[in-house]
Amino acid sequence: MKTLKDILKSVEAKSIKGSIDIAIEGIQFDSRKVVKNTVFVAVPGTQNDGHQYIEKAIELGATAIICQTLPKSLNTNITYIEVADSAWVLGIAIANFYDNPSSKLKLVGVTGTNGKTTTATMLYWLYKAMGYKVGLISTVIYYVNDEAFESTHTTPDPLMLHSLMAKMADAGCQYCFMEVSSHSIAQKRIAGLHFDGAIFTNLTHDHLDYHLTFDNYLKAKKELFDSLPKEAFAIVNIDDKNGRVMVQNTKAEVKTYALQSVADFQAKIIESHFDGMQLIFDGKDFWTPLTGKFNAYNLLAIYSTAVMLGSNKEEVMTKLSTFGHVRGRFETIRAKNGMTAIIDYAHTPDALENVLNAIRQIRQSHQKIITVVGAGGNRDKTKRPVMAKVCVTLSDKVIITSDNPRFEEPEDIIADMMQGIDAKDKLKTLKITDRREAIKTAVMLATPDDIILIAGKGHETYQEIKGVKHHFDDKEEIAQLLMTNDK
Repeated sequence: MKTLKDILKSVEAKSIKGSIDIAIEGIQFDSRKVVKNTVFVAVPGTQNDGHQYIEKAIELGATAIICQTLPKSLNTNITYIEVADSAWVLGIAIANFYDNPSSKLKLVGVTGTNGKTTTATMLYWLYKAMGYKVGLISTVIYYVNDEAFESTHTTPDPLMLHSLMAKMADAGCQYCFMEVSSHSIAQKRIAGLHFDGAIFTNLTHDHLDYHLTFDNYLKAKKELFDSLPKEAFAIVNIDDKNGRVMVQNTKAEVKTYALQSVADFQAKIIESHFDGMQLIFDGKDFWTPLTGKFNAYNLLAIYSTAVMLGSNKEEVMTKLSTFGHVRGRFETIRAKNGMTAIIDYAHTPDALENVLNAIRQIRQSHQKIITVVGAGGNRDKTKRPVMAKVCVTLSDKVIITSDNPRFEEPEDIIADMMQGIDAKDKLKTLKITDRREAIKTAVMLATPDDIILIAGKGHETYQEIKGVKHHFDDKEEIAQLLMTNDK
């Protein structure tokens, strides 16, 4: 049984009203989930302020309150802890409640705009293949060794995060690889975690609906590296101009990787095909079933991390050469007639440019590229016209469609995207709101050997409309159409 004193270890309180030598059975930041002997942490949020629900939490059985502003009227049966930043203290308190499970693992965080999921997932695969027990926290799924849990966020809330880490430690996991989103850093969701290393993939236009400016977005990512201890390592892509910026103030050991710059770890693409790439990889020939420059970067980040974790270079390279695609990341389906469909999660201008350039570098001159693309609702609107412009510039035909409209009208999102397309390029652009019809139209327009890119949703198996998730899987849709087309 934990006491309030136990969970306040390393917490600097501005004031404490009441006893901290009381038994605690749980911690909550959602007042609706409070039960007897719970600590309720009042966290200010973008939509709601937890301070408004302190009384409700007490009614439901909370015996202690952690908050930034004390209520005007204090209940003498309740302990109040006033702190400067309750979001940060939430993570510390939960970590203490679970006996700091992340310190029992080799924890590596992956941050950046693109490549986080592939990098974290393949690190998980790699260490599983080398015989270790491993945890994974990603956009697609959470793993505690072999046990899978549904992913709710790229980086989950502190309660789920530390409980997953505790499960990993209890299951004997030696490593955990996790995606670290800019939102989670800004919202202090990673407070209380002990990172042994961090990877920076790249930084491009995204999430400005939340961060408002690119500088804020950059600073959020940089905080992960600023917080690393001197015993940790920081691995950064220095072909990205922000790579050096990320590690300006870190105490960790810095290592760099690149395809174009002089770096600690380097690679060069020799040949690229739809079924894989030949690379010069850290000075050695290396074949991978993956393709595209962006995947060369991902592989190099994975390899660099494994080396920094002390793994054998030859074993790492051998295992990596056998790994295929991560679900929804440049996932290729080939029809018997030669038509190729590629499903990719690309939902930023830079990610779309990477994927389309990878296709253009591989395709033969007679093969057309038909791109089906949309943009998510209630997200950064400024990237919509830029995404459309990238697609029409690098494709032979573009179908603008619905992605996850959420609470926006799909036609309004499409109209925003069309703002990025000039009169000449509109001649090769179609607007089809229904995503199923858009994919079907792409197949009808394609001839044998053509390439269809279906971008934006990748691994997702739903379409979110007005708060309801309807089943929809790009891979299912295109596979069925290509199979029918082959008959």
